[in-house]
Amino acid sequence: MSGSRSRSGWRLAACLLGMSLFAACGIAIDAEQTRVCRSTLPALNPGAVIAVERVREGPVARSLRIDYIAQHPERPVLERFAICQFAAEGLSPNKAELTGLGTEEGPLSGASLYMLKRYYLETPEGAAGDPGGRPDVDVAEIPMALAYWLQQILVSLPRTTIYALLSVAFALVFGLSGRINLAFGELAAIGSAATIAGASVVLASGASAPVLGLAAGLVAALFAGAIHSTVGGTFTISRITAESPQPSLIATVGLSLFLMEYLRLVQSPVTVWLPPIWSEAWPIARAQDFLVSLTPITAITSGIGLIAALSLLWLVQATAFGRAWRAYSDDAKAAALMGVNGPRLLVQTLGLAGAMAGLSGMLIVAQYGGLGFAGGFQYGLKALIAAIIGGIGSIPGAMLGGFAVGLFETLWSAYLPIEIRDMALYAALVVFLIFRPGGLLGFKDPTPRPV
Repeated sequence: MSGSRSRSGWRLAACLLGMSLFAACGIAIDAEQTRVCRSTLPALNPGAVIAVERVREGPVARSLRIDYIAQHPERPVLERFAICQFAAEGLSPNKAELTGLGTEEGPLSGASLYMLKRYYLETPEGAAGDPGGRPDVDVAEIPMALAYWLQQILVSLPRTTIYALLSVAFALVFGLSGRINLAFGELAAIGSAATIAGASVVLASGASAPVLGLAAGLVAALFAGAIHSTVGGTFTISRITAESPQPSLIATVGLSLFLMEYLRLVQSPVTVWLPPIWSEAWPIARAQDFLVSLTPITAITSGIGLIAALSLLWLVQATAFGRAWRAYSDDAKAAALMGVNGPRLLVQTLGLAGAMAGLSGMLIVAQYGGLGFAGGFQYGLKALIAAIIGGIGSIPGAMLGGFAVGLFETLWSAYLPIEIRDMALYAALVVFLIFRPGGLLGFKDPTPRPV
């Protein structure tokens, strides 16, 4: 019965992800280009109130057309349009560079376009002059308090997914070996750098489609995370056979610092950012003038995380690897007597956990654009907190803990001072460990059961 539910959940997640990807592939209007084009409208209509009516593809490649209404004081309403042409598209870093602008009166000259870009679009006034999209979207009306709460939850979905995947990485290694690897945050940064590298290879080949770039980045992130985790874990966990976990814990601290400096030297201290993709807001509901919206990239990253989580649960429950992992984590000596190869299983677990960390790094790049060489530390620390809250060593508990930490941060940021959010999270961890040291789905004792 549980297997049937698991398969149904997996099919539902796959369907949601497929729908999200299909919808994203069909998005021809880039949100960043739309924002730049909209920002030119106040300069073309000084003193007028702008109302955007429609945004669609332009008549030439890499262009879009905006139909809008300009209302000047004491003058008739003007129905106008603007056609903006850009230097590139997709994942190209200069895709938002405006190279041509035309209206119903004809194209702007090169000198006028330069003045518009140099002395308006590149100023704070130009960025603030975006009139926005259509305010009269036909969506359901809900109370303001519910709309605000729903928007906060939707915004937090990618962060919650990232925490859950990193927490699972901690749970996989600790559940098998009783050791905590503190380098998973840096492995997420490795995955982010690999994602940038994979997308850059696609761009260098002449393709700029976001689907191709993110697919290459996904493969690179999984491979890089698995390789670095396997090699690093072999020296810091597998070969340190002391009964106490403390020497291994200290070794993983060294691994974390090593990977941080390694990234700094390889990719330089300057963070490389991918341009935003699939960031056009989809309206879902409204409360007066406040629109609740969801971006396609948020739906995609959340769907990928859900697919990964359900696939991992299936892997642990229904495969030979999963049976060996559960048997060895429950009773290592008995599992060894039954033919389970402990060292090989640990190497496989390290690779799988590293792949989960690399995947979380790829989702960070897809959602937020990039991650610095030292940016993985906070992600890793909060994911460790999530794993402890969920019950470290328990894979479902780690996922639940990631959801709990993400929800805690979201609600705190929405209603309480954000400056002390992290302090509150760490204080909540202390209180949680006092009253339930084994976590939500773990054992009462904070360590594995004695054999």
